[in-house]
Amino acid sequence: MAFHDPHPVHKPSTSRKKIIMNSYGLEKKCPDKPERPKNTAVIRSVARLPILLTNGAAAHAKIISFRHLSDNGEHFALQFERLTTDVPLVRLHSECLTGDALGSARCDCGPQLHEALQRLHQEGGLLLYLRQEGRGIGLYRKLEAYCLQEQGLDTFSANRALGHKDDERSYQVAADMLYALDIPKIRLLSNNPDKANQLMDAGIHIAACLPTGVYCNADNSDYLSSKVRFTSHAMELPRIYKDTP
Repeated sequence: MAFHDPHPVHKPSTSRKKIIMNSYGLEKKCPDKPERPKNTAVIRSVARLPILLTNGAAAHAKIISFRHLSDNGEHFALQFERLTTDVPLVRLHSECLTGDALGSARCDCGPQLHEALQRLHQEGGLLLYLRQEGRGIGLYRKLEAYCLQEQGLDTFSANRALGHKDDERSYQVAADMLYALDIPKIRLLSNNPDKANQLMDAGIHIAACLPTGVYCNADNSDYLSSKVRFTSHAMELPRIYKDTP
């Protein structure tokens, strides 16, 4: 049921550190064999979940719930078993009701989710679906931030105006889930350097950082530009011009 690293996990000596350069150009010290935290989550339930992909193909996955996650949230994992490598591909996807379920064009969350499901179906791996709506501020506060954005604020300034940080998400819970699944080493599918940094700080070995596609349109171009400017997302944006009235 779980992916297993072929090497046992143990505490590395301080002399055995290696420097990894990820695709964002960030240099981080990461232990060769990360130390497993003393208190980790455990698997609660596993069920089979057929998924209809956007291209019409049918995928088969396992949906996994957990106990004792660090934030007690109802996060879950989708495990696709067609592995093409010993180091699984992993996508951390923060919940976005408006983008994931309603198809909102204000963000790129929905297309990124569908891309991840397609890639994981093709080569196996894990999608960790994290209940972190609105970069951790919740749905209602996100909708209030939308109202401020319509008055001219960017996505991060709107969060600050509501008394929130630019990004309130912690990815420790994702590390909890990976350890519960006995996966200390991954290939990360993300444009967000903060995900890689937080996972490495939690002891997860990032073997590679793989970028997602860039889903830019006239409605989300300002939003994506803000992510590049404020949080150093690794994206090359096309020039998009909004329609003028």
